[in-house]
Amino acid sequence: MPKAKDIIIKPITASAANKFCKRYHYSGKVVPNSVLHFGVFLNDRLEGVMQLGSPINKKGTIRLVKDTAWNDMLELNRMAFSERLPKNSESRAIGVLMRLIRKRYPNIEWIVSFADGTQCGDGTIYRASGFILTDIRKSDALRINPKTNEVMHVIQAHHLMISKEFRTWEATEGYQLRYIYFINKDAKERLTVPVLPFSKIDEMGAGMYKGKARKKQAMDDSPLSQRRRDTDLSAPKSETF
Repeated sequence: MPKAKDIIIKPITASAANKFCKRYHYSGKVVPNSVLHFGVFLNDRLEGVMQLGSPINKKGTIRLVKDTAWNDMLELNRMAFSERLPKNSESRAIGVLMRLIRKRYPNIEWIVSFADGTQCGDGTIYRASGFILTDIRKSDALRINPKTNEVMHVIQAHHLMISKEFRTWEATEGYQLRYIYFINKDAKERLTVPVLPFSKIDEMGAGMYKGKARKKQAMDDSPLSQRRRDTDLSAPKSETF
């Protein structure tokens, strides 16, 4: 029986990553500004993809951490995993990914990612992987095109110059949650926004799992729980990057 420690994470081509994401990501779409593409392999078969690039609104996002240089942060903008991966593979894949970035791109200080609590989930994987929660807000950035029934982001509508029309579309119901992972732990001292307790998700009714509203459950923010999560992410001594 394969285990999470058996997975291998390595760079792959953009075409391979995009093809996988279109098949397995809930949106069926890719982010065109992704620049780093990593595959999650089990028994030499591609079973997951993680893609990173500049945030859509980089000018605003970069201000979350004071004195961040223009190229010293990234957004984890796509993650897609098959059901064939063993339990805990997703959090392990993220842990290895962060160590790969630290080794190969030492200038990168932090990673931002967003959980779509309108169509997918509230970020269970992020919480298990050492991210901190920095924002929960009622989502109005995603709206449904009545002609195609496809969901579009407000920034995409802006680039397509259909913002006026976009504002007349029905918004998706739910919340957007923002998470940050600090590769450079010292950079956390420069964070310009508050760190929110995970329990805030249930307080605001923002819980969602696999596209369905999640029943309220206790979310442990204790230091001991965090240490356990960090331990779970540690690589075995035999692993090489």
